[in-house]
Amino acid sequence: MRIGVVGSMQHIKKMMELRDELAKMGYDSFLTNLAGPFVGKSDEDKEKIKIQQKNNQDAIREFWILMQGADAILVANFDKNGVRNYIGGNTLMEIGFAHVLNQKIFLLNPIPEIPYYKTEIEAVKPVILNGDLTKIS
Repeated sequence: MRIGVVGSMQHIKKMMELRDELAKMGYDSFLTNLAGPFVGKSDEDKEKIKIQQKNNQDAIREFWILMQGADAILVANFDKNGVRNYIGGNTLMEIGFAHVLNQKIFLLNPIPEIPYYKTEIEAVKPVILNGDLTKIS
């Protein structure tokens, strides 16, 4: 199974660890090709890189292209900015892409209590892993 790991780039190190763990489990796992510049940067620098990539490197379309032929996404929804199990706008779009592409959607942690789009996440019927990657099938 080919699985794309998505989430806030603030958590790039954890996302890389998830990608590597999935690979150890025998999955063909991947991140955006634009992940490298985020490694080792401060949260403030990561925000600047993210904006630059979206505006100048077509980062959203880049991941859309990578998603072609994948079987699933794993949403690495860690806490961010005081929001438990945070899912941001870009990740929400990637969830929508996966849904339209008929890919499985796995959430590492439960759906966040974020007004206005919690119901959209529920509607795509993600599999909630509660941190247990062995539940991926």
